[in-house]
Amino acid sequence: MGGAAPAETPNAAEIRLALAKLNVVGSVLYVAAHPDDENTAFLAWCAKGRLLETGYLSVTRGDGGQNLIGNEAGELMGVLRTQELLAARRLDGARQFFSRAIDFGYSKSAEETFAIWGHEQVLSDLVWVIRAFRPDVIVTRFPATGEGGHGNHTASAILAGEAFEAAADPAYFPEQLRWLEPWQPKRLLWNVFRFGSDAPRKEVPGQVTADLGAFNALLGRSYTEIAALSRSMHKSQGFGSAERRGSWLNDFKLVAGEPTTQDLFEGVDLSWARYGNTGKEIGKILRRVEEGFRPNDPAASVPLLVEAWTAIGRAAETAGDPANFPSKKTPVTTSNDGGWKREGPKQTDPLLSAKRAQVAEAIRACLGLWTEAIAAEPSTAPGGDLRVATMVLNRSAFPASVEKIEVTHAAAPLAGGPLAPNQPLRANAALTLPAGADVTQPYWLYERAGKGLYAVPDPRLVGRPENTPPLAAWFTVQVAGASIPFETPVVFRRTDPVKGEIYRPFVITPPVMAMFDEKVYAFGSAQPKKVRVTLTSGGAAAGILRLRTEAGFAASPAEAPFAFTARGEERTLFFTVTPPARAAAAAAATIAAEAVVNGKVFSRGVVRVDYPHIPQQTLFPPAEARVLRLDVKAPRAPVGYVMGSGDEVPDALRQMGYTVTLLSDDELENGDLSRYAAIVTGIRAYNTRPRLKLAESRLMSYVEGGGTVVAQYNTTGDLVTEQLGPHPFKLSRDRVTVEEAPVRFLNPVSPLLTFPNKLAPADFDGWVQERGLYFPGTWDPRYETVIESHDPGEGEKPGGLLYARVGKGAFVYTGYAFFRQLPAGVPGAYRLFVNLVSAGAGAPAR
Repeated sequence: MGGAAPAETPNAAEIRLALAKLNVVGSVLYVAAHPDDENTAFLAWCAKGRLLETGYLSVTRGDGGQNLIGNEAGELMGVLRTQELLAARRLDGARQFFSRAIDFGYSKSAEETFAIWGHEQVLSDLVWVIRAFRPDVIVTRFPATGEGGHGNHTASAILAGEAFEAAADPAYFPEQLRWLEPWQPKRLLWNVFRFGSDAPRKEVPGQVTADLGAFNALLGRSYTEIAALSRSMHKSQGFGSAERRGSWLNDFKLVAGEPTTQDLFEGVDLSWARYGNTGKEIGKILRRVEEGFRPNDPAASVPLLVEAWTAIGRAAETAGDPANFPSKKTPVTTSNDGGWKREGPKQTDPLLSAKRAQVAEAIRACLGLWTEAIAAEPSTAPGGDLRVATMVLNRSAFPASVEKIEVTHAAAPLAGGPLAPNQPLRANAALTLPAGADVTQPYWLYERAGKGLYAVPDPRLVGRPENTPPLAAWFTVQVAGASIPFETPVVFRRTDPVKGEIYRPFVITPPVMAMFDEKVYAFGSAQPKKVRVTLTSGGAAAGILRLRTEAGFAASPAEAPFAFTARGEERTLFFTVTPPARAAAAAAATIAAEAVVNGKVFSRGVVRVDYPHIPQQTLFPPAEARVLRLDVKAPRAPVGYVMGSGDEVPDALRQMGYTVTLLSDDELENGDLSRYAAIVTGIRAYNTRPRLKLAESRLMSYVEGGGTVVAQYNTTGDLVTEQLGPHPFKLSRDRVTVEEAPVRFLNPVSPLLTFPNKLAPADFDGWVQERGLYFPGTWDPRYETVIESHDPGEGEKPGGLLYARVGKGAFVYTGYAFFRQLPAGVPGAYRLFVNLVSAGAGAPAR
């Protein structure tokens, strides 16, 4: 799998394109707010057409987005979408950057966005990326004037404009100058909107035009075709794209910097001449490589490539550039990097570093060089032993030999030897992880985040898409008179009988991991609950497990012993948690599982984000759960749940004492629905479950017969039925993004607000991320509107909760974001949702 497997060897056409790229020396940075905001056709055109160093800076990791393929949310959503971006970049050829900003959900203004992110902090991150990447041209997806709609979009453009100027001024963020130099791009442009295959171009005076639909004969695809493949990696957002063919003109408007009339890169020296006479000599060598390339004998290009690699190294040393394949032996000074870091003096020109690395990859490709480092186990805990099998293979006839093989934490280098044509050279390394080795946690999640920013103590990590691998192997290959190190991450490999070879990143785990069986435990009375904790071993370990409680909650027993003899063993332990006798205003608290091993406390769980289109991601979040002592009445009744795009509401209902059954399409169409007291449709169910169109009439008959249907939010597009509910209503894009926005009771005596729980304004305290989204904008007067909320400065939005009696039953549509509030343990949201599920039973008799 791309991103975890060893690097594949390019074919001759791809090598030919890579050699041409060596002769182009220039860079461009595209800036937007979220994953999936980027113009992938532009990135492909720049990286594979103009052959520039191309980067995409997504200010956030998309943590606030919704998930069409699973139930990851929040931080896990950000991890998933980070990997989707990296999968996209492997297709369109660009690099990926991020700031520390958290995607907190939809924002209606740049001012609101900055209030949450912190303007100066995120500006600092953009300046860091510009100084580190040194783009000649910056392009924004959105304008700074607000037409992009989302406040995050506008904020990204404002920040790009400010960073364009600030990056060149040493007075801005002078602390960065310890590692970086000021940098002034030549111009800043806005990629004028053109969405959709038939969308007309906007004629803007002074704009520059590029045909992003041009065809690349070497790749056999146009840049828009490549873009569709790239954009289709945003699978969690449902952005599978058709491959557009034919001319696709895009326009770019100058925002700042030097004007241009013909080309985005007008006035930028994209040749090696930008490095003076030394650069001109390097350029001559690389042009000879490109002109002399023989597709049937790529290895014939190796001597000149080695000459160029050596010359760029000398030039970089002269410039004080540290990234010249230095030794791995200097460890990172922070615990957040997850591995080893190359240290050295300030980096003065990353283009030289990038070009030298590309030359090395061209040498690897022309030799057909395969390198791999395969761990015997998928994970190991600190202090554990590990075997790593290395292999290097020269699939050409060009003479080469291995000088040495180094593996992180191995006591000594492995012996090399000559590389006979197409004969693998194998060597095995035995290593012991240091007792203090860091677990493999995304660096931005190593510490608890704030509301708007991730905590990243080491500024040198800002901008990086992910950690460096915790273990790597370096193969120093002697070829054409030079010793060139090739780095390969240590990975785990297995063979699936259906899928074949499957790779996954090697991870360092805690000695013991603890996971609660629920994220939230809701106590509707003073009765205790049994809590199950599953322990998983990272290796041989023994100790005791205890629960840390607060706010009047108590756990027994005080501790429970455990012992493991090997990695991957599991054991389930049970504790009894007793809540406070009476529900208090501060009803929410946290319990944590703490494993004590040899006097050290470990309190992390384990979560995996695993989809076919990305490498498996393993995270170790805090081993915590929310506990709620609620003043709530919830009937113990059977509920049917129609899962949509994925949410955790069924777990919350079970916590309230409901018996929940996930309903299949067949049961919806043919089953006995009358056995359920209520049926709840999950978020976006009417967007993602086509068979609901056939089942809708049965659901309405079920309501007429005395049942209750609660439909949670859907989006305006791709609804599977023309009418959702017993009476017409039309969804809009109305939403309330301020989670503290006041909520007004329109009908205080409505059963939705009084039965079985009498609600008060305090029940809307502590909500997270937003009040609600995609509220109905118009509706039949037979619906009752129950509550109203709106963002500051906007008009009233009473459509977030619609209620109608139908026959003996009731129908409720809600755009309020219960899918966020219930997993977050918001007490009032539980009380209100119980009332919605009880809507039919709570209505006065007619």
